[in-house]
Amino acid sequence: MGKIKVGVIGAGSISDMHFESYKNNMDVEIYAVCDINEQRAREKADKYGAEKYYKKYQDLLIDPDIDAVSICTWNNSHAEISIAALQAGKHVLVEKPLCKTVEEALKIEEAVQESDGKTLQVGFVRRFGTNTQVLKKFIDSGDLGEIYYAKASCIRALGNPGGWFADKERSGGGPLIDLGVHVLDLCWYLMGKPKVKSISGNTYNKLGNRSNVENKTFYKAADYDPDKNTVEDLANAIIRFENGASLMVDVSFTLHVKEELIAVSMFGDKGGAEIEPRLQLVTEKNNTILNVTPQIDSLSFDFNKGFQNEIDHFVSCVKGEMETISPVQDGVEIMKILAGIYESSEKGMEIYFD
Repeated sequence: MGKIKVGVIGAGSISDMHFESYKNNMDVEIYAVCDINEQRAREKADKYGAEKYYKKYQDLLIDPDIDAVSICTWNNSHAEISIAALQAGKHVLVEKPLCKTVEEALKIEEAVQESDGKTLQVGFVRRFGTNTQVLKKFIDSGDLGEIYYAKASCIRALGNPGGWFADKERSGGGPLIDLGVHVLDLCWYLMGKPKVKSISGNTYNKLGNRSNVENKTFYKAADYDPDKNTVEDLANAIIRFENGASLMVDVSFTLHVKEELIAVSMFGDKGGAEIEPRLQLVTEKNNTILNVTPQIDSLSFDFNKGFQNEIDHFVSCVKGEMETISPVQDGVEIMKILAGIYESSEKGMEIYFD
């Protein structure tokens, strides 16, 4: 086959990671761009040499020349656009989270099943980090043994982007669905994707977007509005799996904390591993505990390399060379976990899964 013609739907900040990675793939032609802001769509089309640009995604999807799309829009449109793209015969890479609700996730899964073999890849980009891929080889070869406990934190002191990120109708939630989805999926994936048994979660709306804070800069969405915030600023949870393993997680947009933190660790009966902030393994030999540091280019997650790996993998799947390691079924399961944490917090009780 010739070059794969790709359309990117949604030309906001995250789309640049997709555009740059597609640009670096010799098997891809960036063919079309779509954004509700037509001027932004035109500017991105000009920047990346796309032949066409659109204001409505429906117009992009009816173009028979387009083979695949990246969906980089607000979370509340992921399900609608993904299903429409699949029905239009396109392969789909959809940014995380898969969507806003479990019901939407199941509808997307159904659309994939009815799509005559089209790929839908969920943008769990941390699966594609070199540190993740290296650690997974150690886990798969049994070096950590049975992983029975993992914990993950992604803490921002002042990091509510505002705009659509802070609008529950468009985002589906705050730091849990925006940041937590990454570390939750990373742990769940490396733990072998065990089936969830129960969830006890908490969310807090105490600090809002703290637009009063001075002398400290942070990322702001293009539609930032300090007066609008309907999402949690902190979430935590303990997740129990049917195999007896457990996962603890806490994430924040804003918190009275000394410094920003990302920390992801997991523990097995033969060894342990820290994957963030940098990859290190812990094992035993000759009755001595050892810290083992792999010699790799980046011990932490490299965003540019991770996205490039993700896009290259997606392109290989579109070409029929392999099946995605980030399929729709995984998106559904992570959506169940996210929704379960929100439900547990709302009800003030642990919830159980069948």
